[in-house]
Amino acid sequence: MKNILTVDLEDWFSVEVLNTVIPSDRWEEQESVVEKNTLKILDLFAERGVTATFFVLGWIADRYPDLINEVARAGHEVACHSYYHRMVSSLTPDQFKQDTDRAISAIVNACSRIPVGYRSPSWGMKRDMQWAFDILADFGFEYDSSISPIKHDIYGDPSVQQSPPLFEIPTTSGKTLIEIPASIVPVFGRVMAVGGGWMRHYPYWFTRSGITRLNRAGIPAMIYFHPWELERSLFGKGLRDLARGRRGSPKNWVRQCMSINTMEKNLPKLLDDFDFVPVMDYIALWKSDRRKTQA
Repeated sequence: MKNILTVDLEDWFSVEVLNTVIPSDRWEEQESVVEKNTLKILDLFAERGVTATFFVLGWIADRYPDLINEVARAGHEVACHSYYHRMVSSLTPDQFKQDTDRAISAIVNACSRIPVGYRSPSWGMKRDMQWAFDILADFGFEYDSSISPIKHDIYGDPSVQQSPPLFEIPTTSGKTLIEIPASIVPVFGRVMAVGGGWMRHYPYWFTRSGITRLNRAGIPAMIYFHPWELERSLFGKGLRDLARGRRGSPKNWVRQCMSINTMEKNLPKLLDDFDFVPVMDYIALWKSDRRKTQA
């Protein structure tokens, strides 16, 4: 079965748990790991003939245009991940428009591709944020992948837990956006995701089992991860900076740095065990199946 593979192309200091410690006006001061690890991911994908969707942070596109162009030239889909990685719920509609417009411009300037997909920072959208979906539709986006159907202290919208893997969101302009939420599985009475930090913090068999369960039910898994999750040096950096009181709480350090040595080992297994396509390729399959069902 075809599953969906996505990469949130951002740097380690862009994440929500560090936004009060390392604001965006200090990002230039940080040691970047995004370029070398993205190139590592591109090599891994090329070895296995895999293509994916890269949700690109506009700030990264402005500073590493050659990297974004390399992603596009390798045949991967390039989508939008905002400009400054700010939670959509923290922005006014005008701020959201400005941030999204700037991100689109940065991506187009880097690789001459107009993104048709959007993913909000930190899965920060909820189904009742109609104003944000309306803005995305006005920009010409065809799909959004910003809802995580879990309960979390930073993000999540449990109200969409029972929704199908892809569903449509009408907008006031009359256009319909396709929503691709994060994949979830029930585990001992809890709902857990099978990508991102879960793929790093839990043994690989957990991810494999979750995807297998979804596929047996006829549901594609939507997997995501970040280039910084392949950077083993973050463990040492995080530990030193936590001791100096520079990186926030121990809980946030665990989220960011713990098990950082597992992702690089797990990714090849994941690509060998399952079949993956970019978001737009899966949407094409989904639309084709719908037409056959309706015929």
